[in-house]
Amino acid sequence: EVQLVESGGGLVQAGGSLRLSCVASGFTSDDYAIGWFRQAPGKEREGVSCISNVDGKTYYVDSVKGRLTISSDNAKNTVYLQMNSLKPEDTAVYYCAADYSVDCHLLTMLYDYWGQGTQVTVSS
Repeated sequence: EVQLVESGGGLVQAGGSLRLSCVASGFTSDDYAIGWFRQAPGKEREGVSCISNVDGKTYYVDSVKGRLTISSDNAKNTVYLQMNSLKPEDTAVYYCAADYSVDCHLLTMLYDYWGQGTQVTVSS
């Protein structure tokens, strides 16, 4: 089974930075995508960013473009989400997820494997 473990969450002031990590293992195919999602209290889970392990293509939702950057380190089996210029509205539990897909996407319902989540809190 695919296993995903997030880390790196914490408390940060508005304008600050955090780097989230997602260590992945157990893939039976190299054709997959990793997505970062977040869920704030009382809100639906939303996609933030994704990266394809097939071609390295990335995608970001408009609200985080220019502030968050997704990257991968294949040697460490790790996907990162560098979060800069954080805003209070970025406060949420952040999850990484995996899907056996050629394309990078943020279709929550199609991701089969999820990490446990890591809390990000941005204060004013």
